Amino acid sequence: MSHPLDGFRIVLVRPHYPENVGAAARAMKTMGLSQLVVVRPSRLASPRHELACKMAVKAWDVLEAAQEADSLAAAVLDVDTVAVTTGRTGIGPVQSPRSFAEDCVPKVIGGASAAIVFGNEKTGLSRDDMRLGTRSVRVPMAAPQPSINLAQAVQIISYELFVAYLPHRALRAAEEPA
Repeated sequence: MSHPLDGFRIVLVRPHYPENVGAAARAMKTMGLSQLVVVRPSRLASPRHELACKMAVKAWDVLEAAQEADSLAAAVLDVDTVAVTTGRTGIGPVQSPRSFAEDCVPKVIGGASAAIVFGNEKTGLSRDDMRLGTRSVRVPMAAPQPSINLAQAVQIISYELFVAYLPHRALRAAEEPA
């Protein structure tokens, strides 16, 4: 692993639009994340699609390294923590992206692995997919809108992971010999 946040895996389940796959890769790259897994993408939403590449701007390496999986269970089989994202309310304990990042980043820096799972643009995650999660994360919203754009959700959570990592990066830099 080349970056301390490489223990995080972003998993997109059944995305419909290649633009969202590319924009998600760009969002990840800007925040130091590189593991992208796409579960059963629509016919167009392959990480290799021309529009995904167009939206990935300087994150083509993330798209090239992206893996495809036949099921969410296969995509998260080898990770310690599976955080499912949701726009739904009333589903039990749900963390904000910030709270999740503050809890999980130290564990991943310490060698654990985590997957953050995002549903497709139209229906989100199925109930079966939600059951695979060990944690639930919801981006708080002011409006009664049920959800936000897939790539924007990836950006928000990636940002919170990076911000939670910054104190650890500063500590590492302070410990390195001059």
